[in-house]
Amino acid sequence: MNTPCLLGAWAAHHGELRGYLRHRLGRPEDADDLLQEVFIKALRQGGAFCRIDNPRAWLFQVARNALADRLRVARPLIELPDDLAAPANEAPPVVDDLSQCLPRVLSELSAADRLAITLCDIEGQPQQVLAERLGISLSGAKSRLQRARKRLRARMEQGCRVRYDAAGQVIGFTPRPPLPGVD
Repeated sequence: MNTPCLLGAWAAHHGELRGYLRHRLGRPEDADDLLQEVFIKALRQGGAFCRIDNPRAWLFQVARNALADRLRVARPLIELPDDLAAPANEAPPVVDDLSQCLPRVLSELSAADRLAITLCDIEGQPQQVLAERLGISLSGAKSRLQRARKRLRARMEQGCRVRYDAAGQVIGFTPRPPLPGVD
């Protein structure tokens, strides 16, 4: 591989690149690691590197992108203690209790609605799986799932008397007895 133009550009600019990266990363060894990544990317350009109009600008752009990637990944995480208690004024979530209404309401939906809700929302399958199962397009499956969700919501509101707060969060419901033989 013929790389004299790369070696010349690198010799002219690597000191400036190192200073730029050290200033932003703080640790010299992190800057040197990133500098090596920039050099490898330039090396992979092969002869195309010699056709770059402004090698300094190209090297700095690659360094900025590598730096952004490194900083995005290196976000600090804060460890929370294991004995951290939930706020005392927080009520238990009503939505978890609402799941006891779901089997009965699901049984009252059409087979197509029940399939869409069960497959995508309960089993967590992608909507593409629903589309393939029904032999329709992905956009058709998405529409069908949205309509099924609306009908499920309406049945839950009617059958279980679901109540919402001003923000649209479930705040209460009236449970219905389960169907015989359905858990």
